[in-house]
Amino acid sequence: MRADFKSGFVAIIGRPNVGKSTLMNHLIGQKIAITSRKPQTTRNKIQTVYTGEKGQIVFLDTPGIHKAKNKLGEYMVNVAQRTFKDADVILWLVEPTSYIGAGERHIAEQLKNCKLPVILVINKVDTVKKSEIAGFIDGYRKLYNFSDIVPASALRAQNLDTVLDCIFKYLPYGPMFYDEDTITDQPQRQIVAEMIREKALRTLDEEIPHGIAVTIDQMKERTDKDLVDIDATIICERDSHKGIIIGKQGAMLKKIGSAARYEIEHFLEKPVNLKLWVKVKKDWRDSDFLIKNFGYDKKEI
Repeated sequence: MRADFKSGFVAIIGRPNVGKSTLMNHLIGQKIAITSRKPQTTRNKIQTVYTGEKGQIVFLDTPGIHKAKNKLGEYMVNVAQRTFKDADVILWLVEPTSYIGAGERHIAEQLKNCKLPVILVINKVDTVKKSEIAGFIDGYRKLYNFSDIVPASALRAQNLDTVLDCIFKYLPYGPMFYDEDTITDQPQRQIVAEMIREKALRTLDEEIPHGIAVTIDQMKERTDKDLVDIDATIICERDSHKGIIIGKQGAMLKKIGSAARYEIEHFLEKPVNLKLWVKVKKDWRDSDFLIKNFGYDKKEI
């Protein structure tokens, strides 16, 4: 191992919907974390790996930090806060604004006793005038003593090299944690479930998506041909939701299924036969047993 090789863990934090998953997907160059415009998309801590000339960064993508409204919400906030303990560097994503709201102040409060370097990334700068950015940087400087502040656009991949350089500046020297071709520690089934959930989030109406989970009932390759059979169930909280997810003559479910299949085939690099079902489990987000059942690890709470 080269003496100048660096490696470490970087926690990506921020309020829901500031672009954490988009940033991570662009940095590692492959889509792992699901993205949608609805908050609370990321529910688990996802490890993805960037390996480059300078070293290896293991990104811990956390659920957005917010005030919890139910057991799933509490779980997500706990996962995010636990992640701080595993990290070498914290990457805090915010939106470009001169108004710093209660959500940002809440996170600054959580970081008060943090001994780690905190890099602030002001994301989505492609949506504002260049002349305004200096003012936003000044505003955030007053909020917290950041190690570095970098304006960037995850969506447009602007200034992401600078983000990487900043991270490497604060990482310790050390060996690789993962092989250089590893990009995530998430099992394939979990990624596939998340891809289906993303398509449901994007296709469905405002109210339903928070209350859905996806389980993979079976996923196996056929021996006689190059094809993967996947059976998955979308879990929702109400009978009325089930009707909406299925849609008129199954049209909505078909739409979710074909969008998901396209993405899963791209990810698995082979044809997929995807079958989707919909089940109702009332108030699953407030049930410890069901939260665990749908792949959220209680030990994280």
